[in-house]
Amino acid sequence: MTNAAKTIGIYIFDGAEELDFVGPFEVFTMSDEVARATKSDGRTKVVLISETGKPVTAAKGMRIMADASFETAPPLDVFLIPGGKGTRTEVDKPQVLDWIAEATKPCEWITSVCTGSLVLGAAGPAKSKRVTTHWSFIEGLRERGDVAEVLENIRYVRDGNLVTSAGVSAGIDMALWLVGQMFGESHARNTQRGMEYDPAPPYAAEV
Repeated sequence: MTNAAKTIGIYIFDGAEELDFVGPFEVFTMSDEVARATKSDGRTKVVLISETGKPVTAAKGMRIMADASFETAPPLDVFLIPGGKGTRTEVDKPQVLDWIAEATKPCEWITSVCTGSLVLGAAGPAKSKRVTTHWSFIEGLRERGDVAEVLENIRYVRDGNLVTSAGVSAGIDMALWLVGQMFGESHARNTQRGMEYDPAPPYAAEV
């Protein structure tokens, strides 16, 4: 067991899809709560990072305070970028792509949810790798040609230390899997139980 917490940076920006980052945020912070309660490995420190450190307005209108800016963000063990309509703007910002390229170099894991893989492809970490994204953007990401392959009908994809997930709720599955990779399957199961995450969608099939 080690008491060192993993520092997890989540990049937030105007137009980011709320559950893309709030879902993984819940997973990672619940991991920390479980670790504290059981005095076991699984400690995390989650940092919300915006470009300037100012609040952002997410895709559905949620206002989010940042903990740090590009300049003040700490070294990261894990990086996560959500998707959402805002990625179409972020992908055209050289300062954002450059920061992501540098900030992710020492990371143990680099992750995205939904169209966050679009930005990781442009910034470099996902170049020439297998990824996934929201079902509605599969062809769009393929057409850009930044990544080696875009997989569909799959919740998340690992290629080396890069883990990309499909849209919105898939980020929760990806984050729980990642907790298991970092801290063990037993801890991940306890984290999942702490969240009472046992999906049973009411409209999963025709009735």
